[in-house]
Amino acid sequence: MTSSPWSCIIWDVDGTVADASAGILPRITEVLTSMGRTPPAADELRHWIGPPMLESFQKRALLSEEQATEAVAAYRGLAARDGYASSVALYPGVPELIRAVHDAGIPQATASTKPQNQVEAILSHYGLDDAFTAIVGARPEADVLDTKADVLGRALEGLTAAGVDTTHPVLIGDRHHDVDGATEHGVPVVFVKWGFGTPGEEDGARAVVDDADQLRELLLSGS
Repeated sequence: MTSSPWSCIIWDVDGTVADASAGILPRITEVLTSMGRTPPAADELRHWIGPPMLESFQKRALLSEEQATEAVAAYRGLAARDGYASSVALYPGVPELIRAVHDAGIPQATASTKPQNQVEAILSHYGLDDAFTAIVGARPEADVLDTKADVLGRALEGLTAAGVDTTHPVLIGDRHHDVDGATEHGVPVVFVKWGFGTPGEEDGARAVVDDADQLRELLLSGS
């Protein structure tokens, strides 16, 4: 008999379910270069993955709000050109765990600051879209800053609207933005160490796991 201590499970996407860095990093470089800016070094670019892209262009590239909006629009144009699911790999064991959670009858949702159409494309490409009750990502407007708290709130609303019990939710994430955003909603976090977080970002998480097998033990008892 498989059960779970959680009434629903909500997933961050970049760095938790999917590694899209092979496409993300070159696009950031291309956008900044086209704007006459020097792109960050490769080891710095990994820190762009997780926060809203609008925020990263402002805080890390020091662009004005108007310039950052232009940069986000250009970046998303490149993503559309390349194909939203291209250069995207899923982390070992994670798709199997998502499917196991679904088969156990535990409702799932995404809460990603990646644009929703891109999240939908990735999950559809890998045949996982039917495992989610609600697929929630950032709104499509380039000048809209959707924080983790924003998308998590919409994910909880979507689950509730579908009749899901949201009294014991958990968020799976890999950056301090996940922990901070979840705290605003009183949602505990399981922090995964295979993503793009740096030491200390897990502070405040309910638990920390190294791999999908450890995560499975926390999400599914008796599996």
